[in-house]
Amino acid sequence: MAESFIFSIAESLTAKLASRAYEEASRVVGVYDDLQDLKSSLSYVKAVLLDAEQKQERSHELREWLKQIKLIFYDAENVLDQVDCQTLRKQVVRAYGTPKDKVGRFFSSSNPLVFRWKIAQQIKDITQRLDRVAANRDKFGLQTIAVDRRVVHRREMTYSHVIESDVIGRDHDKEKIIKLLMEPSLDNNDGSKHISVIPIVGIGGLGKTTLAKLVFNDKRVGESFPLKRWVSVSDDFNIKSLILKIINPLSDFASSTNAPGGQQNLIDLQIEQLQHRLRNMLEGRKFLLVLDDVWNEDRVKWVELQHLISVSAQGSKVIVTTRSQSIASMMGTVANSYHLKNLSPKDSLRLFVRWAFKEGEDGKHPDLIMIGREIVKKCKGVPLAVRTLGSSLFFKHEIQEWEAMRDKEIWNLPQKEDDILPALKLSYDEMPSHLRQCFALLSLYPKNHAFNSFDVAPLWGAAGLLPLQSKDKTMLEDAHQYLSDLMTRSFLHNVVDCGTFYGFKLHDLVHDLAVYVSKDVCQLVSSNTQDIPENVLHLSFVENGLPYNSIKTSLQGVRSILFPVDNQGASEAFLNAWVSNCRYLRYLDLSNSTCETLPESIGMLKHLRYISLCNNKRIKRLPNSICKLQNLQVLRLDGCSNLETVPEKLRKLISLQRLEITTKQSILPESDIAKLNCLEYLCVQNCVHLESLFVGTRLPTLRTLEVTASASLKSLPLDTHHFPQLETLGISGVVNEDWLYRSEDTNAVLRLKTIVLYKMVTLPHSLQRYASTLQTLVISRCYELEVLPEWLSNLSALKFLYIWGCPKLMSLPRDIHRLTSLHLLQIINCTKLYRKYEPQVGECWPMISHIKHTDIRKTWNS
Repeated sequence: MAESFIFSIAESLTAKLASRAYEEASRVVGVYDDLQDLKSSLSYVKAVLLDAEQKQERSHELREWLKQIKLIFYDAENVLDQVDCQTLRKQVVRAYGTPKDKVGRFFSSSNPLVFRWKIAQQIKDITQRLDRVAANRDKFGLQTIAVDRRVVHRREMTYSHVIESDVIGRDHDKEKIIKLLMEPSLDNNDGSKHISVIPIVGIGGLGKTTLAKLVFNDKRVGESFPLKRWVSVSDDFNIKSLILKIINPLSDFASSTNAPGGQQNLIDLQIEQLQHRLRNMLEGRKFLLVLDDVWNEDRVKWVELQHLISVSAQGSKVIVTTRSQSIASMMGTVANSYHLKNLSPKDSLRLFVRWAFKEGEDGKHPDLIMIGREIVKKCKGVPLAVRTLGSSLFFKHEIQEWEAMRDKEIWNLPQKEDDILPALKLSYDEMPSHLRQCFALLSLYPKNHAFNSFDVAPLWGAAGLLPLQSKDKTMLEDAHQYLSDLMTRSFLHNVVDCGTFYGFKLHDLVHDLAVYVSKDVCQLVSSNTQDIPENVLHLSFVENGLPYNSIKTSLQGVRSILFPVDNQGASEAFLNAWVSNCRYLRYLDLSNSTCETLPESIGMLKHLRYISLCNNKRIKRLPNSICKLQNLQVLRLDGCSNLETVPEKLRKLISLQRLEITTKQSILPESDIAKLNCLEYLCVQNCVHLESLFVGTRLPTLRTLEVTASASLKSLPLDTHHFPQLETLGISGVVNEDWLYRSEDTNAVLRLKTIVLYKMVTLPHSLQRYASTLQTLVISRCYELEVLPEWLSNLSALKFLYIWGCPKLMSLPRDIHRLTSLHLLQIINCTKLYRKYEPQVGECWPMISHIKHTDIRKTWNS
């Protein structure tokens, strides 16, 4: 699978070599000419990579050829990164170095002359290796393809027939869609007829097509729509092809040489003649059109078809099934797309039994049914997954076979063409190559992990998967665009849009897919791991007590090490055995580690972009060598409750974008922090001795500030003089708001977009100051909060209101209807609120029923 990422790596290398910043850096270092030779060799290979990726499944030799190129590309990325490291180091020495530093540097390996010679030799070696491998490209008969427009082999054409008794658990969904079909259509503002379009959205295998078939074949729908057409769109949204299918449902077969003459004649007609026939057929007739499996996002084509069918009678409708929310938004006209949900556990088991046994045989095997319940849990309510696993057990009645199925991961099971993994992989294959890589890295976290974009962005950034940084766009903004792309493809689950950041999870089956496609690049290491693939790049340790003393030479190229499971972190022995050997590390997450110190050699990991010691309760000091990491973008020391002081000379971390601190210090090195010209995110957590924060200090680039449980804090200036770019504010555990110093200058009021309040007893009255700009308000785990202030209804710009885990909260403001911009209200795990505002039945439901999107649940899992 990793070979499918090669073109993306080639593109990122090409983009870097072509950038003005890198060109200038290479001239300063003195390797510009050497890099031009590499650039030429790279272009020669890149030209055929897309074709090679598509043909590799049919040729073992071609796969080996791609593997050689991949390893050369990895080395090239490491060498190019060294040029960046040298450039940043020169900036630091120039800005903050002493004469002693400069003399020491002359006699070290960082000496410009020594570095230039070494790096030039490495570049020449890589270029020669690439040329030798590239010389073999012609023997594979590869074609030059410059742009990634690979053909995705989607599923076969669908048809409208369905046996209703075979469908389980979709009665409620069917009635909902039929209700939408029966609602009257509205006229457009220009007086023309309005055709309602109802999108059904969900991941592959969820049963969108099956639901559309149930609706299409319902007797009531047939009586209401005299003319119906089912069109399987799938591969192409070709207007001529669509017109043919609408005029004559048998036109799918019209290209056959045995097709009747009338059908063959239709194909021979010009588009002008066809559209004339279509309009004659539809004019004045009430029409239902189902467009099944739509992938094309070209709005021009959709509008063209819409105009052609608009001659039909009032009340005509279109049903669209798609995996893409962006397509649903583009085509849909109803208030909301119909997001198809998973089957219930009960319905999933019924469906499983139907596919695993002959009719009536299940009663003979109660022991197998018990195992079947556990197997069905793997499927997480996705019907195609249930069918896949049930079908594979048909005629198998041995307990051992069922237990083996229960204990295997889905991606390790044999899969036929129309099974669940191939169905999900269609969506993956359709993604652009850079997005495929980003998705694959999400496999490094366990199932049901709660992601947020603040953590995903540095992981993708450290792996080099985000665009080169510019003044116009931050790393977080680029990551948000990629997450939005994944969201529209139904790859993200339980998404929470907090305005300036996202929270989300992966559906278990989507996580299975991520593990499947990333297996040569990413590895989850547990006690069951027998071997780690050669040249793996990203390692995630998901258990304690794993062996660490058998480091392989081939693993020295590892770029990411994670400990993503709570309360399972690295020991000092692990650090000494692994970290010092992995000299190309970019991402080092040592959350929950038990080490009392970091090795001084940490300063040698010059490629590091991210290091986290989050929730290490034992560490007291950090080596000052950590400030030699000029590439470092994220430093997390939050939850380090015994940390006596942060490292000296933080100002040398000139690339730092995010800093999180827990320390026993009463005064932070604010002058150093203020010199961090890239700093966008700052969290000061549980600094119990801290009395004031950034009074008289300006942080011009800061966008997010989080201050939690700092009991001694007496002053925090919140104004544009100190924080001119601040957009997101998080506050936790504040008993009173006296320390929230506010300037009297009305021109200095912050333009906050997002506020997160955590473990508060009351809401700070000062929130009113942000009424005209605040778009997102999160109120989380405020266990003692009983009432919301009435002035909350003054937040005129509020779009998203999230209330989570507030069990004593009695009610919402009486005039919540004044929040006219409110787009989404989510209430979860708030016992008293749920009883009063439960959808349709709660006594106060009418007060909020006008809000476009409401999500009100007893618990997170309800």
